[in-house]
Amino acid sequence: MNYPATESQTQDQTTETADTVQVQDVTIGDGAEATPGSVVSILYVGMLEDGTVFDSSEVHDNEPLIFVLGNPELIPGFQIGINGMREGGERALVIPPSLGYGAQEKRGPEGELIIPADSTLVFSVKLLSVTASETEVEGDPSVQ
Repeated sequence: MNYPATESQTQDQTTETADTVQVQDVTIGDGAEATPGSVVSILYVGMLEDGTVFDSSEVHDNEPLIFVLGNPELIPGFQIGINGMREGGERALVIPPSLGYGAQEKRGPEGELIIPADSTLVFSVKLLSVTASETEVEGDPSVQ
């Protein structure tokens, strides 16, 4: 899957990609660039527009989320927002419902509502590392 790269931005500049994901570089990294097919490791906080946190790395013992950029199991807006980031970078993402969970609500293990249908999602993301393409990590159970 190819996602549009965000254009280089100056610190604290907010832009909207063609897919309407709002991207604000808080810190521009100077390491390797995240591109489709690369394996990325991130720390994140996911919130609703009202600031309610629905998920974060902290909830998972501060373990980074490691995944292949382009993995269809992750919402498109999240991947669009990470595409083009560089190691060490931090971004704020605002993802419209159409590139998030859409009309689908998300519930927790006990049936509690976590993300209402048609929610705009806000993420704070720190890119820790960018590594090999997915073909070089096949079979590694730590990679989603």
